[in-house]
Amino acid sequence: MEVLIILLKSLCIGGLLGFAAGVGAARMFHAPTTQALGAFRTLGEMNACEGDAASHFSFGLGFFFNAWASAVGAGAFTQDVTHRVVPNWAAASLLAKNKDMGQTVHNPKAMGIAGAIIGALVVAFLNTTATAIPESLKVTAVAVLVPAATLLINTVMPVLFWLAALDAGKRTGFWGTLFGGLAQLIMGNAVPGVVLGILVGKGIDELGWTRLTKIMISTVFILFILSGFFRGFDLTALEQFKLQAPEWLSDIHKMMGQK
Repeated sequence: MEVLIILLKSLCIGGLLGFAAGVGAARMFHAPTTQALGAFRTLGEMNACEGDAASHFSFGLGFFFNAWASAVGAGAFTQDVTHRVVPNWAAASLLAKNKDMGQTVHNPKAMGIAGAIIGALVVAFLNTTATAIPESLKVTAVAVLVPAATLLINTVMPVLFWLAALDAGKRTGFWGTLFGGLAQLIMGNAVPGVVLGILVGKGIDELGWTRLTKIMISTVFILFILSGFFRGFDLTALEQFKLQAPEWLSDIHKMMGQK
């Protein structure tokens, strides 16, 4: 009886969650003329799949395993469910029948309906399996799923996005490689950097070296600098090069609450 109640609640919550995520993801493609509700990384990651149903499905699948492991082991959802799994699987289900991006991925109504169905199924699956699996098996499940998801996210996905950047042209490949390398060094995962590189490279291809693209590149470099600083990347780099960090730099990090 308890499992049935959880299933019914999960279907309702998942449907509402998936509808919002699907509509929000589709509306991002119409910004700024239409107010969007979504995450920047979702837009970049969906663009990187280039309207290929298999790419959208495989991308969402990788993060689904991570979300499943978190649900089973910790009883909590990760943000990947709304930001990556539901939007990409909704896009894959629509693109499998119709390759027209305007009628599928960019259509809030179609994405909302597909997202509601996908969300209901995903949330119901995560909750029911997390409830049904015995406590003793949860440890084993996490021990298997987490390393697999980590390998997929940290190794396979960066390579796939980097290859997509190279395939998009020399300029996009250059910026994808540059920003991907910086992201790998600073954040430990190249995907955010490669996605930014794809957006910058495509922006330069379409707009040229305009004021907008220069501001975009400058903003990305500032973001990397700030991210590296607040993660203590500068001190780590100096330490690895066997150099003594200036006292004033160490004091700034201590003032920011960093060790």
